[in-house]
Amino acid sequence: MDQKVQKVIKTFVGSVINVLGTMAMVDAKPGKAYVKKDNTARGDISGVIGFSSPNGKNKGTMSVSFTQSSVLGIINNMLGENYKEVTNEVTDAVGELTNMISGQARKGLAEIGMQFEGAIPTVVTGKDHSIRHVSSSAILAIPFDTDGGPLTVEICIS
Repeated sequence: MDQKVQKVIKTFVGSVINVLGTMAMVDAKPGKAYVKKDNTARGDISGVIGFSSPNGKNKGTMSVSFTQSSVLGIINNMLGENYKEVTNEVTDAVGELTNMISGQARKGLAEIGMQFEGAIPTVVTGKDHSIRHVSSSAILAIPFDTDGGPLTVEICIS
């Protein structure tokens, strides 16, 4: 992988670790990044957020897909609750986590010369739901493991 891709991966890994550690006291262990070949989410609930450069020339999307067990573990820690299923509150919290991870990552991307402004996140739920990224560029997936289960971050930038 080229150096810029490695820096993008490092930026998103750091953002996930920092946000989940700070907001939910959850340790997220990154796996090996790979190029994703399909649109099927790797979880049961996904936060998706778009972003674009100030001049509109470059754009991208980021998604964070959680299994039900991982999202409940994270959100219960974050909110001090004991949710047993995905509720409106859990869905709202996924949107907020998506926004925080994206915001922190965009700050890191700016440090390597990639300026982006974020949109409002959307949350999609359901087994085997699809995520359609806004670009025809490769979709970079980074798996993470938590005590509650796995989650996957996908990034697509053109």
